[in-house]
Amino acid sequence: MHLFYTPDITGNEYTLPEEESKHCIKVLRLETGDRVSLIDGKGGFYTCEIIQPNAKRCEVRCIEKIERYGQREFRVHIAIAPTKNIERIEWFLEKCTEIGIDEITPLLCEHSERKIIKPDRLEKVIVSAMKQSLKAYLPELHPMTPFDDFVQARREGVKCIAHCDEDNKKRLDEAYLPDQPITILIGPEGDFSSREIELAKNNGFIPLTLGESRLRTETAGIVACHSINFIQETRVKHD
Repeated sequence: MHLFYTPDITGNEYTLPEEESKHCIKVLRLETGDRVSLIDGKGGFYTCEIIQPNAKRCEVRCIEKIERYGQREFRVHIAIAPTKNIERIEWFLEKCTEIGIDEITPLLCEHSERKIIKPDRLEKVIVSAMKQSLKAYLPELHPMTPFDDFVQARREGVKCIAHCDEDNKKRLDEAYLPDQPITILIGPEGDFSSREIELAKNNGFIPLTLGESRLRTETAGIVACHSINFIQETRVKHD
């Protein structure tokens, strides 16, 4: 399947952006009448055929549109402190997009080693992973947000904070209610500060354990994302 991201698609005919046109015609060597698939990142999945195979402005005609393609009944929001090595957080974004995630918020914490990110670069990682995993919904990447602002904002559903301090922590299968939105906080390499943990708890975040092993930041984020999806899928199969 040849899949292209086209967030501004409207109507029955569409011209692919120059970069996608070049890939379609020069790299894939597709021709008039060949079929391609388009996604708009908002749940639209389009089956199209090429009507003008131009390497700069490839024109396609929509044959079929599926709305809400792969829509899920629950939402996963992970707020995570970006790692000092940006490639590790890019790996987290890639894998969680493939697994299934709806929102990501980079957190600025007391122990954060990285205080600046380049959202355009991270967006490209997310778009590529969305296309790779044949998804039609683009996860929303929020701006870098100070920890205190994030935890004190109103949020729906289950709220959890995964940290390494000794605490009366719950497992995800104990804290999570299927079909509910969930927000999970993942700390930096030095973990959340004691003050941050108390602030989160005072704002309704449940202390969370992700197992006996001490995990890297990006690994913890992926484990949390996969666990929620697994719990949800298991419940659906049993219903």
